[in-house]
Amino acid sequence: MLRGGFWEMQARTVIERLPATAGVSQQWGVSPYRGCAHACRGCGARGGHRRLGLDAGRDFDTRIVVRPNVVERLRAELSRWDGEPLAVGAGGDCYQEAEATYRLMPGMVRALGEAGVPFTVYTKSPLVLRDAPLLARAGARVAVSIAFVDERIRRAVEPGAVGAQARLELVSALVEAGVECRVLMGPVLPLLSDAADQLAATVRRIAAAGAAAVEPVVLRLPPGTRSWYLEWLEQAHPGLVGRYEELYDGAGLPAPEYERRITGQIEQLCRVYGMACGAGEPVGRRRPGGEQLALV
Repeated sequence: MLRGGFWEMQARTVIERLPATAGVSQQWGVSPYRGCAHACRGCGARGGHRRLGLDAGRDFDTRIVVRPNVVERLRAELSRWDGEPLAVGAGGDCYQEAEATYRLMPGMVRALGEAGVPFTVYTKSPLVLRDAPLLARAGARVAVSIAFVDERIRRAVEPGAVGAQARLELVSALVEAGVECRVLMGPVLPLLSDAADQLAATVRRIAAAGAAAVEPVVLRLPPGTRSWYLEWLEQAHPGLVGRYEELYDGAGLPAPEYERRITGQIEQLCRVYGMACGAGEPVGRRRPGGEQLALV
């Protein structure tokens, strides 16, 4: 059903297994929305729109599918859930514009908190601050996605999302509100945002914002995402297309040696700036703007 520019679809089940290409540590997730107005070129969830009879490109960006019964279904499924951690928002940012209209997240956060299930909310949107007290009481983690701090790259590959500075300020605000906040540093874009100075600048500013940890993720190109991203790359950086074809396997995963090199660099930078790196267990709260070490 089309309503207010959004496509409503009643869900039969809402807790779903995530593919290996999702780029997050959880194996299971729940998403109130499918598709995302942030229109990120490299979003690994694009292929999900194909299963709805929509395309993984423009439709994913503009035809946002809403699951209005998500809270009801989530409560029913949590009643028999075994307690495995859940990712919230892997199929589309759970605090994108649609959430301002439907307000599904407060009910989901309450359901997850009452069930005692560990969960991480993945978002780029400042709207998450609306629910900060609720998220803190539920013991939620929030992972704010900040892959790079170069605004030229952001405008090209994340045209519908707020800029990096706004997201860094969001991290600081969440930390001050008592929410365990980390940064999903992904997707790192091969040959575009993976230079040593780019990685260092990003980690330095994440640390200054007070994030508890960084989870690095190199770009994935599963079916659906691959064609849409490479179409843009062919137009914007045609000389890189062949190198991408060599770097990625048929499933859309980057070459293991490349991924290890990039995540290793980020892990080293995190040690310099006193942050945890990777999914791991909850870590101590850091204050924004604390004194930081300088890289030589």
